[in-house]
Amino acid sequence: MALLEVENLKVVFPTDEGEVEAVNEISFTLDYGEVLAVVGESGSGKSVSAMAIMRLLPKTARVTGRVEFDGKSLLELPMKHMRRIMGNDIAMIFQDPMTALNPVFKVGEQIAEIIENHRDVSKRQAGTRAVELLELVGIPEPSRRAQQYPHEFSGGMRQRAMIAMAIANDPKLLIADEPTTALDVTIQAQVMEAIKTAQEATGAAMMLITHDLGLVAGVAQRVQVMYGGRVFESAPIDSIFYDNRNPYTRGLLNALPRLDARTHAKLYTIPGSPPDLLRLPPGCAFSPRCEFVTDECRRSIPDFAEVEPGHVTRCHNWESLPELARAGV
Repeated sequence: MALLEVENLKVVFPTDEGEVEAVNEISFTLDYGEVLAVVGESGSGKSVSAMAIMRLLPKTARVTGRVEFDGKSLLELPMKHMRRIMGNDIAMIFQDPMTALNPVFKVGEQIAEIIENHRDVSKRQAGTRAVELLELVGIPEPSRRAQQYPHEFSGGMRQRAMIAMAIANDPKLLIADEPTTALDVTIQAQVMEAIKTAQEATGAAMMLITHDLGLVAGVAQRVQVMYGGRVFESAPIDSIFYDNRNPYTRGLLNALPRLDARTHAKLYTIPGSPPDLLRLPPGCAFSPRCEFVTDECRRSIPDFAEVEPGHVTRCHNWESLPELARAGV
């Protein structure tokens, strides 16, 4: 049995202009210790799906489907039971640590409080464990830093403190939501290394949400590419990089800066903009931006096609995609 099973998860937000289907019947599984990267542009439904799993969406959101975690149906649990799971069995590394950390409490105190809330330990033991966790995620002088406030930490160090807080109770599942946003490239690499170290130290499964495929290469085993609230491709990491069968996945990869590119070469961008979820085009949501679009793409939404076991794609032209790309169509 998988640690996490998500089946036909759908999230709808009512608005004055109509209903927004932010997540449209996505399904996936996550095994114990596995790292799944969820990739896509802003508005693709990545973070909303994670927040739905954690039951952190506002009450106005309508969430349907099935979410099974370690044998428990999360969407049906009373909130008092769900709170015991959050921060203990499931932990989240948020995008902005300055809004997640309390500015009036020392960093060490905040980590220790999470430990005390879920474990039968003394305040002294929790404080010692907090220092050990700060050291694990690579914060220098952890004993001194534990006595400092969040504003005394740099952006990268605050994110490391968030990671320490997330793994404080050895969770079974880590959800990292855009953990390197607004950090420079060097710090991004250091934070990703800290996340990888923390994940390996706890043995937790991880759902890593990002818009940057380049970040996931050395961390994830599988990748799920989302667009317009749907899963467009799901495959092992090597298949995504070397045998992807979806034009959107290909566009994300082509948009990555390359070290072997000519210095004056123009960086590739996917034409157009992500879709308005209130006014999705008929057929494939990516069709207005796709260089391989056909009339069939404009008429009907493609079903999942199995490229090989463990690799599925949502594209009418997936079989001919490599030949079309080589031909420059």
